[in-house]
Amino acid sequence: MKAIHKLLGWALLAGLSAGAAGAAEPKIAVTDLGYQEKVKEYFHVVAATSKSSASGSGSVRETERSYSARGNYRANAESSYYEAEGTYTYIESGELRNYTADLKGALLKGGGVRLVQARPYPNRPSEQIHDIVKRIKDGAYPGADYVLFGTVSNIEFRQQQMPLAGSVTATLSLDLVADFSLINTKTYEVKAAFSANGAGQDTKIVSSSGDRITHSRGKVISETSKSLAESAYAELMAQFGLPGRHLDGAGNARGLAAPRMDRQHPRTG
Repeated sequence: MKAIHKLLGWALLAGLSAGAAGAAEPKIAVTDLGYQEKVKEYFHVVAATSKSSASGSGSVRETERSYSARGNYRANAESSYYEAEGTYTYIESGELRNYTADLKGALLKGGGVRLVQARPYPNRPSEQIHDIVKRIKDGAYPGADYVLFGTVSNIEFRQQQMPLAGSVTATLSLDLVADFSLINTKTYEVKAAFSANGAGQDTKIVSSSGDRITHSRGKVISETSKSLAESAYAELMAQFGLPGRHLDGAGNARGLAAPRMDRQHPRTG
């Protein structure tokens, strides 16, 4: 019985220690990747108007010896025509929702933080998407100590073909660079700031350059998302001074990464 009680005591102590460690982990909400894009649109405007008016009057005079009649008529017409064409430019703001699921998964697998679900942005895309402090004040991230806010600084698809030993290698690739800021929800301080990049590609080999090639855009986007998540997680753990796990190319956690010795464990206040 003493052995059983001892084992139960150790289990209880381990559970309390794990609970205390979990409570100490900062709670982070992750936003979808914001973007701003310059959009040009063509316009062609034609406007035509016309206006006319007419008036007339007359009089008759008759006596026993004479008869006379008098009249006048006036008419007026105006017309105008306007035509213009050109382009106008505006900034379109929005969010990319295909690239944050793997980042959230990396935080869950790698550990060091607790993930908090953010409320989806309810309004139509606008510049207010990038006003993260306003969104915090509006209660978009309940229970979060920090918000990890990312914006796309560059995204580019590329298609390349290269002849190789009687065949052609065709590659579709995607490069994505995002800038991240970690915002304290209580003080609105920036606690970490970094850039992370992701890349993915799909390669096909065909017999000639004229053959039909169908690339898997889903595969390219998935690889880009996973590599972006690994890069962002590593930067976050390094700057935030938290112990985390190394993630392999598939997003799986392997072992604990040593925390940086020049930083203390952050307080969530």
